[in-house]
Amino acid sequence: MVNIILYVVLPFIGVIAGWLLRWLFSKLQLSSNEQKAARIKSEAIKEAETAKTRMLLEAKESLLKDRNQAEKEIRERRGEIQRMERRLLQKEETLDEKSAAADKKRKELADWEDRLSGREKQISGQEEQLIRKLEQVSALSREEAKKQIIELMQDEAKRDAQELLQKIEQEAQLVAEQKAREFLIASIQRIAVEVTSDVTISTVSLPNDDMKGRIIGREGRNIRTLETLTGVDVVIDDTPEAVVISCFDPIRKEVAKIALERLIQDGRIHPARIEEIVQKVVKEVARKIIEEGEKVLYDLSLPGLPQEGIKALGRLHYRTSYGQNVLQHSKEVAIISGMIAAELGLDAVKAKRAGLLHDVGKAIESDGFSNHAELGAELAKRIGEDKQVVNAILAHHGDVEAESIYATIVQVADSVSAARPGARRESIDDYIKRLENLEKISMSFAGVEKAFAMQAGRELRVLVDTDKVNDVEAKDLAKSIAKRIEDELKYPGRIKVTIIRETRVVEYAR
Repeated sequence: MVNIILYVVLPFIGVIAGWLLRWLFSKLQLSSNEQKAARIKSEAIKEAETAKTRMLLEAKESLLKDRNQAEKEIRERRGEIQRMERRLLQKEETLDEKSAAADKKRKELADWEDRLSGREKQISGQEEQLIRKLEQVSALSREEAKKQIIELMQDEAKRDAQELLQKIEQEAQLVAEQKAREFLIASIQRIAVEVTSDVTISTVSLPNDDMKGRIIGREGRNIRTLETLTGVDVVIDDTPEAVVISCFDPIRKEVAKIALERLIQDGRIHPARIEEIVQKVVKEVARKIIEEGEKVLYDLSLPGLPQEGIKALGRLHYRTSYGQNVLQHSKEVAIISGMIAAELGLDAVKAKRAGLLHDVGKAIESDGFSNHAELGAELAKRIGEDKQVVNAILAHHGDVEAESIYATIVQVADSVSAARPGARRESIDDYIKRLENLEKISMSFAGVEKAFAMQAGRELRVLVDTDKVNDVEAKDLAKSIAKRIEDELKYPGRIKVTIIRETRVVEYAR
């Protein structure tokens, strides 16, 4: 029994005791939590009330501050409005004073006008009386007297004007001729430019005649390669120790000459080597063209041109006209143009640019329908040159009308450069023969009375019989003469054919 009590009753009692203890502990813990919750709630309520009070105070302070700021702004606005009202009142008072002064002046002016009107009427009456007396004395009416006075004054003014104009023209002509001679003489004296030969062939010296065979190559392959790459004709004849290069293009001729000289010096002459040397020489000549263009701009102290203009100027270094190097001629014309413009008080830089570019069209490939003046003017317009410079280029041979004094200056400078002693190589016999041929061709047509070659053979003026050639036939005659000149003569540039048909009536008074 004791064991049963120990093993059965005691555990049961222990369970009951544990449950009672746990229940008491839970009861105590719940009571503690409730007290804690009540305390937290009380503290939260206090903090909320405190925050509410603080926020109310802050809101009241902010409202009071805004109210003070608003009252301050209102006071400032009121003060500003009061100041504006005072200024307006002052202005109104000033305007009233000015208005009163203006009214006073208007009254004074009205009084003056009344007095002047009376005086004017009085003078008009006296004038009428004097006019009637003059009409009675002179036996002329007012209109007749006025007409006679005007006629006398006109005649006297015309005589004075004619005398003054004639005197001015005489003085201007004398001074102009004297100044023109001084300008041209001074310009020519300050110019010294070399002259080269105008040829289409170049000669390359050989160390010996055996070199000719090497230049020709097996079955002519070397010489064909050189001619194909450079576009020239290589002439190998019986001339001892020399080879002739012929080409109308001076740049290609120069490339071929330099390349052949280097091949002869190197000694290795075969198609591959020829192609290599020609490519190098082409690049060197291209650099030389740019250098020559930049050099002439530097020598003339001109602002730089675009690259296209520099290349065109550089190509002129390899061109000649009547034995005169075109680039040197252009440089010479630029210097003379600048001198004349400076003497006349004009823009010397513009005159030099026009003179330098006047023959630049000779360096441009042509389709055959445009002359070098037109090509040069197109290039100048394309690179942005001044309109007066473009017109000077276009008009330097008289093909178009000069629109400015600069075109006339370039014409004069071009003529001076071409006509100075030693400038051009054309012989006087060839020159005269060319002019005679022009006149001879014109005189061979029916209806032509006279023919004159003008402007160094650049223009042909033909006088025709009005009874044999009418206006329509004159146009056909001009075309026929121009076509005949193109077919039979060789000449530089372009020749202008002008047909002159006029009627003159003469009668004698006996």
